[in-house]
Amino acid sequence: MQERGTVAALTSGTGSTDPEAPGSGRAASRSRWYVVSVVVAAVVVAVDQVTKTWALHHLSTRTIHVLWTLQLNLTFNSGVAFGVGKGSTGVLVLLAVVVLVLLAGVGRTGITAAPQAIAAGLVLGGALGNMTDRLFRHHAGAVIDFIDFQWWPVFNAADTAITCGALLLILTGFRSPAAAP
Repeated sequence: MQERGTVAALTSGTGSTDPEAPGSGRAASRSRWYVVSVVVAAVVVAVDQVTKTWALHHLSTRTIHVLWTLQLNLTFNSGVAFGVGKGSTGVLVLLAVVVLVLLAGVGRTGITAAPQAIAAGLVLGGALGNMTDRLFRHHAGAVIDFIDFQWWPVFNAADTAITCGALLLILTGFRSPAAAP
């Protein structure tokens, strides 16, 4: 015999049927992914700044050979990736601020899955790490680099995070809010 009764609403208790409404499943999920991005960015900035401080204190008078062609060798880069744009710190900081604002805006609405949240956090953290060098360290607006393969431009943890995050963003792609499930 079948029993009949009332069925609870399927709208997370808000009374709204709008999937974007605060408290809805989709909005809560986006908020969670935004928090993940911010946490990943904070970890990247911390790791980047700790490793750069270590490099300043331990590599100023020597180079450490690690394995094969990998060595730790302190350098200062006043340009962007691969030394392009040397001496244009003001423009680079302005460009970084624009990228950070865009990432923050897209991160609020466009992140729909963990890989995207992690990727956005990596790029955001890397950009913040390098911008921190330009604004707060006293090296004439240069970024501290120290990971040297000798056959590739010298880089740092922030550069690694930006590169890995950008590749992950390309692989996962940002889906528009309308296309999100």
